Parts: sequence; structure tokens; C-alpha cells
Amino acid sequence: MNNLVSQLAEGFEPQYLEYNRVLPLELTASHVRVAVSGDPDPDVLDELSREFGRPVELVAVSEEELADGIRRAYAAAESMVEVVNDLRDGEAFSGGDDRELADARDLASQPPVVKYVNLLIKEAHDARASDIHLESTPQGLRARFRVDGVLADAPAPPQQAQSAIVSRVKLLAELDIAERRAPQDGSFRIRLESRELDIRVSTVPTLYGESVVLRLLDRGGQPVGLDELGMAPATLEQFRRIVARPTGIVIAAGPTGSGKTTTLYSALALRDTMAEKVITVEDPVEYHLGGVTQIPVNRKAGMTFASALRSVLRQDPDVMMVGEMRDPETAEVAVQAAMTGHLVFSTLHTNDAPSAVTRLLDLQVAPYQIAATINGVLAQRLVRRICPHCRERYHPDPQVVAFVSGEPKGKPTLVRGRGCDACHGTGYLGRIGIFELLVVSETLNRAITGRESLARLRELGEKEGMQLMRHDGWVKVQAEITTVEEVLRVSAH
Repeated sequence: MNNLVSQLAEGFEPQYLEYNRVLPLELTASHVRVAVSGDPDPDVLDELSREFGRPVELVAVSEEELADGIRRAYAAAESMVEVVNDLRDGEAFSGGDDRELADARDLASQPPVVKYVNLLIKEAHDARASDIHLESTPQGLRARFRVDGVLADAPAPPQQAQSAIVSRVKLLAELDIAERRAPQDGSFRIRLESRELDIRVSTVPTLYGESVVLRLLDRGGQPVGLDELGMAPATLEQFRRIVARPTGIVIAAGPTGSGKTTTLYSALALRDTMAEKVITVEDPVEYHLGGVTQIPVNRKAGMTFASALRSVLRQDPDVMMVGEMRDPETAEVAVQAAMTGHLVFSTLHTNDAPSAVTRLLDLQVAPYQIAATINGVLAQRLVRRICPHCRERYHPDPQVVAFVSGEPKGKPTLVRGRGCDACHGTGYLGRIGIFELLVVSETLNRAITGRESLARLRELGEKEGMQLMRHDGWVKVQAEITTVEEVLRVSAH
């Protein structure tokens, strides 16, 4: 339940809303959208119309959905609103420059500060956020959640509580709260009801104070099935074949946050862990897999990707997953492992599938080694799904459609989300992948060994059936899964 609904509901007692089975959802320039269960009383609708000064638009929901919405609206209003007011009224945070002399540890332990940080994490988790951003600005601390890959504002604390809140997060992550001039990294674990979250914390000094990013990792999360990622049937069948091979390297490519690790976990789940020794080296371990030996990277203790991989090779593995090939040493060990009879899964940060070859060359892997070991490269992005609760038809910009589809057509009618409470006004709910799979054939082997250009590799890949990511995105637009604007946002390169 977003903050807007909490604010709209503030003028009514929860008993009134429950009795009359109504809940204000959204206020626009022309009307107020109200969730209703059953046949609402016309007098109540007239009262709502007068209260908000505009006509009422009804949204039919079940009795259970309405009761849950009212409960969440008032839970939000009674939590974040109250704690922010407590922070604003707290005497401990007043005093101008004198507060710099106060003990930061004491301020960070004040009940309103503790409650704010705890509720912020809970709200982020409830909103399906992957990250919490606390950004220092001239006006104080700005809070934002990254939901489905896009940042959205969250309840911000008053300016005077900025240092105390940053110190609270640093205390939880066991960082030095007195060090404000250098970046720091840490982590902590928190339990939310039945879920356990691992939270990674990164702080950096900025012009107006420290900015903090918290990455939320759900320890109870389960890997997604390979057939649930959104691959086209032909791509899925080809990918299943290359991950079933006994040796070689399978690469998932894309920028940070594009779902590469999730894809590799889904591929690992296809292996028979009863008959094979499967070992992963990760930073951090994001999912827990039964029958798999999972090793977290610990740079402070000297456990890097490369050193861990060398140790793993002495553990008699059949299948290995290395979180990322980020340096020549890690790439060298991974290639050697593949050449000595192991199957290796890993990731690279590249824009598309053919670019993985040039990236490996940059990492000082010889062309003949690339050609001999790479089974295939799956490049991917994540696009947001259209919200199923507020779908509407519209006419998109013809130029955008032509750019994504590659076909200069007229004005097609497509589907988008209008924006509602379920999707927090974004028009999107959840994400799905768009993919581009390059299977390394004999023809591509020769081209890689001969150091052919990236353009030539891309051309050969397309001739042998590689579907471009943008085309996969256009297929999902036509299937009314995502929007053409969303495909353009993640694949404009």
C-alpha cells in the first residue's frame, strides 16, 4: 500500500471505510478513484465526491482485498508518518551545530531512529525493492527504493536526523561511524516476520554528507525455473542444450541488475547434484541451493574469485559457477578449468552476446582458447511487465515503434498500464527477461580464432539464428507483456 493511499485515507476512520466498504485509491485532476466491495451506498459516494472536490470513479475489488487494503493503508499511516514526526519533534536532534558535538552512537540508538530504519527496510521489502538509497542533499536525506529496476521516492526523514540515521545504518553493518571521508562496505542480517534478509551496505562521502545504499537479498528466496524467465521457445531449447554439455563455458552477459545470476542459478538447477559435484563462488551468495557447495568471496581474508577458483579445482568439481569474470586471472582459471574437462558458468558485463568475445580478449584470453571453450553467450535485460490491474490501450510514438520493431509501420494500438495502487502508480508490476543467445558454432569458432570484427561476429550470429534482444522485446510488446517504451529504455545501445 503506497503512501498516497495512506494520505487519502487519513481523513476517515478505518471503521467508517470498513462499514461502507470503500477505500480512496488515487486522486487525479479529473476524479478520485475509490475501491469498493459490493454495492456502495450512493450517499457515501456523494460524501467522498464532496470531500475530494471531484467525481468518483469506482474500482471493484473483493471483500478480502478491500479489508487488506484498509489495514495496510492505516498501518503505513501509523508507522512511517508517526516516526517521521517523532524524528522532527525529537529534542536530541535539535540544536544546530551543537548536534555535531553529540555522541553519534547515542543519537543512532534513539528509539525514533531505530524505528525509522527498521520500518524503511520493512517498507522496501513489502514494495519488492532490491535496493534502498539514502542520498545526502542540501535539504537533508532523500530516501528512494529501487523497484523493478526503477527508483521511486520513499518516506524521507527530517534534515536534523540525517547524521543519526546514517550512523544507525553504519552501526548495523559494523562500519566505523567516525569515518566520514572514505567509502566503506559492510553487511548485516535482519529478520522480517518469517523472512530473513541479508543486507549489503555501501557508504560514500558526498558534497553534502554521506550517501548510503542498502542491497536487500532475501535468504528465503528460491531460484526461478528456467522456463519462467521469459525466453522464447527456440532460445530456451538451445540454452538447455548448451548447459547440458559436460564441459565448456556458458556466459550470461549484461549490465548490473539485468538478472544474470538468476539465469545461471536456473541453469544450475538443471544439473543432477546427486551425481555431480557442483560448486559456486559468489559475491555474495544470493540463493541457497540444496546439494551445491557455495563459497562466498571474502576479499578482506584474501579470498578473491581467482584464489577461490584455484581452490575449487582441487575439490574435484564437475560443474562450477563463478559470479563474475572481472580480471585476467579469474578468466584464465575459468578457461583452464573448461579446457580440463569441467563445465563453467559465469557472467560478463557486456552490452550484447557477441561483445563477450571481445571482452574476453580484453581479459587476455587467447582467441583459440575462447573458440575452444565457449559453448554460448546469453545476453539479457529485464523489462517491467504491464500491470494486470490497470491495462489500457494507447497509440505509442510511431518513431519509437519503428526503432524497436525495425519495421516502419503506421500507428499500431498497443497496451500499457495506466497506473494504480497495485503498481504504485507506475503502470508496471514485476519484470521479465529479454534475451539474445549466441551459440558458438564451427563457423563462429573459425571467426573468433581469426580475430574477426565484432560486427562480423554479430552478422554470423544472426545468420545462424541468433535473435536480437530488441526483437525479443518487440515480440513481448506484441504479446502485451511489456511496452515498447520499456524495451527502448533497457536496450537503447
